[in-house]
Formats: sequence, C-alpha cells, structure tokens
Amino acid sequence: MHRKIIHVDMDAFYASVEQLDFPELRGKPIAVGGAENRGVVSAASYEARKFGVRSAMSGVMAKKNCPELIFMPPRFDRYKQVSKQIRTIFLEYTDLVEPLSLDEAFLDVTVNKKGITSATLIAQEIRNKIFETTKLTASAGISVNKFIAKIASDYNKPNGQKTINPEEIEPFLEGLEIKKFYGVGKVTADKMYQLGIFTGKDLKAKSEEFLTAHFGKSGRHYYDIVRGIDLSLVQPNRTIKSVGTERTFDENLSSEIYILEKLDFIAVDLEQRLKKHGISGKTLTLKIKYSDFSQQTRSITLPYYVSEKSLLLDVAKELLYQERLKDSVRLIGLSMSNLNTKTADEQLMQKKAVAVQLRFDFKW
Repeated sequence: MHRKIIHVDMDAFYASVEQLDFPELRGKPIAVGGAENRGVVSAASYEARKFGVRSAMSGVMAKKNCPELIFMPPRFDRYKQVSKQIRTIFLEYTDLVEPLSLDEAFLDVTVNKKGITSATLIAQEIRNKIFETTKLTASAGISVNKFIAKIASDYNKPNGQKTINPEEIEPFLEGLEIKKFYGVGKVTADKMYQLGIFTGKDLKAKSEEFLTAHFGKSGRHYYDIVRGIDLSLVQPNRTIKSVGTERTFDENLSSEIYILEKLDFIAVDLEQRLKKHGISGKTLTLKIKYSDFSQQTRSITLPYYVSEKSLLLDVAKELLYQERLKDSVRLIGLSMSNLNTKTADEQLMQKKAVAVQLRFDFKW
C-alpha cells in the first residue's frame, strides 16, 4: 500500500522570473542579490551556475567566478505573485499541498480531484500548466514518500521529472552519493566520509546502533531513509515555527570584531530566508558554538515583528555583547521564531486536512 507524493520545484525561480520580465537578460548569467562587499546571492540563473555561482555565495566571490555576472535586486512581491499562480494550479489536483517556500511544494495525489490514477501523468500535467500560465519551467519528483520525491525532483533538472517506483527505491538509494541525500548537509557529509560512508550502500551497511552512536537521534533517521522509509505526511498550510541560518568557520574566532563581520553575512541570509517565506518574527536567538563544542543560546523577544537585515543585525549585536565569550568560536547562528504565520482557525483546518490522508495502492 503506497502513497503518491509529488515534489514540484521551480527551476532557478527568482532568476527565471527576472529573465521572464526583462527579456534582455535571457541567456545571460544573472544573480538575484547584492553585488556589494556584504552582498549575498539569493539565486543564480543556469547560465551563471556554469561558472560555479550558487545561492548563499558572497556577491564578491560570485563576480570573481563570473566577471560578466549581472546582479538584480530581489523583488519578493513579484515572486509571491507568480508563486500564487503556481499554488492555484496545485489546488486544481489536491488540497494536500505543503509549500516549502515560494518555489517548491509537496503534493499528495493518492486521491486527487481529477481522478487520475497515474501520479507521473499528474506531474506532467502540472508542469505543462505552470509553463502555459507563467512561461516558467518546473521539475518534479514522484514516489511513495516526501524524502524520495524530493531527491527525484533534482534528478532531471531543469525542466524534467523522474518517477521512482516502489521496487526501484532501494537500488536507487544505494547508488546515490551521500551528499545528495535530502537533509544531509556539508558538515554531516564530511563526518560520514570520515566514517567511510560515501554512498547509500555504505550507509545501509551500518547498523542502527552505529549510526545512533555517531549521529545521536539523527542516526535512526539515516537508518530509515536509506531504506526508503519516510512516514511524514504532506501537511497543508504547514506552520513554520522558526527560520534560521548558521555558519561554521574555517578557523576558530576569538575577536568580537571578526565575529561581527560574519554576523553581518548571517543576518543578510536570515533576512532573505524570512522574505522567501513572506514572514517576520519577534524572537531572535543567537547560537554560539565554542571550540570545545560547548554551546550557548541567547534570545530576545521584541514588541514588534522584524525581518529587515539592519534590525536583525542590531539585535544580534545586543545579544553578542550580553556577556563575554568564554572561548574561541567555531560556529555562529541566528534564528527567528514567534512568527506571524497562522491563526488558530487555520491550524484547525490544517489538522483536519492531514487527518484525511490515507494510503492506497494503484497504478503509477
């Protein structure tokens, strides 16, 4: 008995919208974000990606990689407008839509409004409608759960899709590079490399006890996902509880001056993440991890919602100066909670929608 889950991901969304609205940019390497010393790339066109330009890269480094790079300031109101058009298309097929951001979402089409028995055909229809409506391309992944669908959507990018049938799941995951597992970041991947884990097959060979010993509670998660086990439901209007970002430094920092420089970049990244979701928050938390791996968090709750980088940075500085650093610092992070996301009525509707998700087995 299997669910039918689709992950739809727009191709280079912010950059593609800019190229759509400004035809003179088409075919050229562009980056959405700031080119100045403190600027950070929010998104890069595929032409720019060929030069190694990526999101979260500093504007200076991006320009160094691609001297012809054209920077465009973000226009989040425009991106939200297009995102709303795309969301409307999703809802033609199912009410079980879980947006991850403006440019991607999970859909549970096990039971769908069109009565189509093939999730692969639904994904193709949705991608065609998105292009007809917005002139933008999307990629999709189709499988039995969110984890595998997410990985599959990246497989034939841009403007493609991939279906991973139940009997294909374990062989597919065994042959996958560990860094391509959804949720395995650079730090975790590096730790796995040190343990001799380079592919899904390597990960599958490790016992649950081994993984829990080295990765704590996450060890059980890694044990499950490499076997294709992910029971998480598609949650319509999912409530985001917090948004955060952090950086691990190449060298431990002991000077508050150097830490402030890093904090500036982190505040820019947090601002972009908040605006990507179209939300603000009242509680800012500063996370500090020291060279001995001990950790501190310092928080403050404001009387108003904020999302602007300048305000985030001012408050982060206050938190940094609350008390002296006890040692050199290896990681700094900022997160925003107490968000202006959902009303009680919306949360009740979400619970009801999730409760009706069932499992069925039918043609792919």
